[in-house]
Amino acid sequence: MTQSSETPASDPRITVDREGHVLLIGFDRADKRNAADFRLLQELSLAYAELESDPDLRVGFVYAHGDHFTGGLDLADVGPRIGADGLDITADGGINPWQVSGVSLTKPVVVAVQGTCLTLGIELILSADIAVAAESTRFGQIEVARGILPFGGATIRFPRAVGWGNAMRWMLTGDLFDTAEALRIGLVQEVVADGAQYDRGLELARRIAAQAPLAVQAALANARLAVRESDAAAEAALQPELVRLAASEDAAIGMRAFVSRQPAEFVGR
Repeated sequence: MTQSSETPASDPRITVDREGHVLLIGFDRADKRNAADFRLLQELSLAYAELESDPDLRVGFVYAHGDHFTGGLDLADVGPRIGADGLDITADGGINPWQVSGVSLTKPVVVAVQGTCLTLGIELILSADIAVAAESTRFGQIEVARGILPFGGATIRFPRAVGWGNAMRWMLTGDLFDTAEALRIGLVQEVVADGAQYDRGLELARRIAAQAPLAVQAALANARLAVRESDAAAEAALQPELVRLAASEDAAIGMRAFVSRQPAEFVGR
């Protein structure tokens, strides 16, 4: 992974590993409850850019080393960097992991969380596609208790994902909530036993990576088009996308697998 001047190769805050077509992105500041300092934010942006730019990578899997997913921003380090134009955490060549800067991923992301999952952790879930939580995880969108607002997309995505009242209940009070509530409102898709979140999240990422990548990306893009523009815009794109995908090598592979009842090995073309 490319390193900027703010992200030295020594003492990394983010681990980046590959397993087949999955990019494993791990928060690695466990001694600080994986609180995000500026270096961690920049390294995370570079990891997301690696996922997006490498054609061999099909899915991102975001997790955390240690007992906690993240305690949120390290305000002592990040706070002084907020300038007249706000806070730019994206390294040169990186992609904002919360995708609130006009650049979005075209590939899906699965997130697995445990322990404490505050502020930017919830916003990473909201900007991703599937989330798995360990049973004892505690969540909190606590920015209002620190005198700031959520600036990683929660104001936009939280109401859309869980409903206005549910989002405001937690975003405006800064109260903590548990996995039963996170599952009830739809913030996470699965709750598993403590310690099982990594394996289950990676299992889902592998399952997605085994599908036809062009089709996965097209389905994701069309769903996002409906959310960000309109149902009509997404509807208008359906048939052209079907024609494009039907002419792909992967569509032929999928058809042969269907006829022969053998697993498909997709090539992304």
